[in-house]
Amino acid sequence: MARGRFITFEGIDGAGKTTHLAWFREQLEQKLAAAGRTVVMTREPGGTPMGEKLREILLNEPMDLETEALLMFAARREHLARVIEPALVRGDWVLSDRFTDATFAYQGGGRGLPRDKLETLERWVQGGFQPDLTVLFDIDPDTASERRGAARAPDRFESETDAFFTRTRAEYLRRAEEAPYRFAIVDSSQSIEEIRRKLEQVIAAF
Repeated sequence: MARGRFITFEGIDGAGKTTHLAWFREQLEQKLAAAGRTVVMTREPGGTPMGEKLREILLNEPMDLETEALLMFAARREHLARVIEPALVRGDWVLSDRFTDATFAYQGGGRGLPRDKLETLERWVQGGFQPDLTVLFDIDPDTASERRGAARAPDRFESETDAFFTRTRAEYLRRAEEAPYRFAIVDSSQSIEEIRRKLEQVIAAF
């Protein structure tokens, strides 16, 4: 069976990407069922037993910025080795809530870690591996902040300032401009129905 495909969902906290993940998975499963392919849904940080332990630390414990970036990539290496790569080799499709673009956006854009350090870690952990498709849910930080305020108790990333999320969003958009062949940008200020129509177009085109 041919190698599977890797799709990631990205966006700042409050962009609404998680709202659409399960629905997107269902659409993919319907289209892939005839070919006997499975959709594996996962997330970052996390996706493995070790990754989920690191996720708890990353979302809740204060730490040095470089420690934060190193732990993100440590969880990612385990995720690639244990979940993503084996699934793709089997011919499965993998759908992940966040991947490396999030690290560039949050630790790089938001927190200010130099891009060259992140690029070094990216090459070490991934080689040239990148998603086949990245769906970026784009929204202005003010609207995202209102949405976060109505959600559960925030973790330490969700508690960041609007200025932080403005920088994070800008880095996401820079990454998208740098690799337009793999990014599909969705205006997530729209209604759920409008966003799903856009996602249907993304699936059909992909």
